[in-house]
Amino acid sequence: MVSRVIPVDPFDLVIFGSTGDLAQRKILPALFRRFCSGQWPDDVQIIGAARAVYDRDAFRDIVAESLRTYAAKQCQDADALSSFLQRVDYVPLDALSDEGWDLLAEKLTVDRVRAFYFSVGPRLFGPLAESIKSHKLATKQTRIVVEKPFGHDLESARALNATLARHFTEGQIYRIDHYLGKETVQNLMAVRFGNMLFEPLWNSQYVDHIQITVAESVGIDGREDYYDRAGAMRDMVQNHLMQLLCLIAMEPPAKFDPDAVRDEKLKVIRALDSVEPHHIVRGQFEGDGPSYREVVGNPRSTTESYVALKTHVSNWRWAGTPFYLRTGKRLVARSSVINVMFKDAPHSIFGADAGRHANVLSIRLQPNEGITLKVTIKEPGPGGMRLVDVPLDMSFAEALGPENQDPPDAYERLVMDVIRGNQTLFMRGDEVEAAWAWTDPIIAGWQARGDVPKPYESGSTGPGDAELLMKRDGRRWQGINP
Repeated sequence: MVSRVIPVDPFDLVIFGSTGDLAQRKILPALFRRFCSGQWPDDVQIIGAARAVYDRDAFRDIVAESLRTYAAKQCQDADALSSFLQRVDYVPLDALSDEGWDLLAEKLTVDRVRAFYFSVGPRLFGPLAESIKSHKLATKQTRIVVEKPFGHDLESARALNATLARHFTEGQIYRIDHYLGKETVQNLMAVRFGNMLFEPLWNSQYVDHIQITVAESVGIDGREDYYDRAGAMRDMVQNHLMQLLCLIAMEPPAKFDPDAVRDEKLKVIRALDSVEPHHIVRGQFEGDGPSYREVVGNPRSTTESYVALKTHVSNWRWAGTPFYLRTGKRLVARSSVINVMFKDAPHSIFGADAGRHANVLSIRLQPNEGITLKVTIKEPGPGGMRLVDVPLDMSFAEALGPENQDPPDAYERLVMDVIRGNQTLFMRGDEVEAAWAWTDPIIAGWQARGDVPKPYESGSTGPGDAELLMKRDGRRWQGINP
């Protein structure tokens, strides 16, 4: 099965912070891969902008080195690399002054999509938006792309949204969460709403509980200052895990339209119960290698590198069905998976010796993207009716053919959606604020109680209290598998 490449119209893309880590590792390699796919017309223009003073050729050398490192497969084609670099330009520019803006204006093309990617720290989001507007670079076809974090709490998120709204309409603002660009995340909607098999069972009558796990084997190297101010709750739960929960729990939208989808996601966030103090576990890694406190250089840090919690979606579909979320650094493996745990059969005709067997739908986001449905069958051989659970396993790479073994990176899809003007996979302002409105009381609660994160060993599955969180409910976490 060969993926169709849908061409896009000509565009100009300006990357603020183009010499930074995100641009070099993710954005520019994603653009190059889309260029190599044949998706672009000839006259696309990529303009880097940053405070560092480079001429165009020096910046192209930097981009070429980045692509050789992070898009090595495509860089084997020297002609493709050379052709891409001819579309790359650079402007030394200061977001906090007027320096460089006139030169940028001269390079932009009239009457086409203009996308401005804010690959910078959040303190520059407002000044950049204001400068784009004040230097008359904004047109009706202008879009701005804003990276997380979208604020530090509800108050700052509202302030950021208000600042952006003074200069751009909501339809021009693309708040990017790269998790939403993953192939499997989008397949959540296809699995749910494209298969009659699942949707009738997708409710509290048949689902016992749902687990959402985003485990990382790496630490926080290179992000120490930011992470010690944010922690796992702000860095992961409030956005990435929240978005996954929304896609799992949302009602079918009337149509596959950006606002229709986001309306349903917003309803889920507003229906979330508050989290009781005994339904949340925070942890900090230690043990093998430097501890969290050693990494951040703060021996008294109470910032969590791990969170596990239990919540409910208080609506008719999910009444009584718990949602368990967990995420952490320095865990046993890198694994992002959603497990939909179906209830046991109401009556077993095979007797008590058959044991308990329940279906589990596992949606693997990374690595080895795919879907597994665990079903119960008879164990082969004589000797009676012995039941075993086996997986019906679909790896996307295997099921869709060798040409799909290297699916597009999330940034490839999301940046092209910006160019097309498709906001389905981007967060709306009210959605961001609703997520913070749910998150803030949880953080305020543990701060008021003076809670200290539980230590856990690097390379483990997290603190033991997270297992107790499930055990109290007669349940257990599914394994963290690479």
